[in-house]
Amino acid sequence: MTDPAFEFSADPLRIDPAWVSRMLAEHAYWAVGRTRETQDAAIAGSRNYGIYDATTGEQLAYARVVTDGATFAWLCDVIVNPQRRGDGIGVALVAGVMAELEPLGLKRTLLATGDAHGLYAKFGFTPLQEPEKWMERSGRLAD
Repeated sequence: MTDPAFEFSADPLRIDPAWVSRMLAEHAYWAVGRTRETQDAAIAGSRNYGIYDATTGEQLAYARVVTDGATFAWLCDVIVNPQRRGDGIGVALVAGVMAELEPLGLKRTLLATGDAHGLYAKFGFTPLQEPEKWMERSGRLAD
C-alpha cells in the first residue's frame, strides 16, 4: 500500500468482527440475513485481511479468503466502509490480498461479484474460461 494514511494487515487479531458483521449486513447484497454467529464462523475458518486508518487504527475495509493454501482460493466478503469508498481503499485491499496469496503458487483464485468487475480485472481476474465445467450447490444440507 502506498498511501501512508492507510495500513494493510493480514493479522487476524486486528479484525473487528462486530464491524465486519455490521458492514456486511448493512452494505453487502450477498450477505443479507447473515447472522453474526455465521460471520464469526466464516472469519474463524478463513484468512482475513483489513485496511486500517494509520492514525486511529479504525478498520476501513475487510476481505477474507477461503483456501487450502496450495491449489485453490476463493476471495470473498470484500467490503469497504461506504463513507470511504473512492479513496483507493478497495484497490489497496485487493492488492494486499493478492500479494499475500502470490507466494502460495495457487493454480486458481475465484471470486463472485455483481458490481466490481473493473476492480478485479486490474488484478488479472477474468470471466470463467470454461463455465460449463463449473457447478454449484446452493443452500445447506438438511439435518
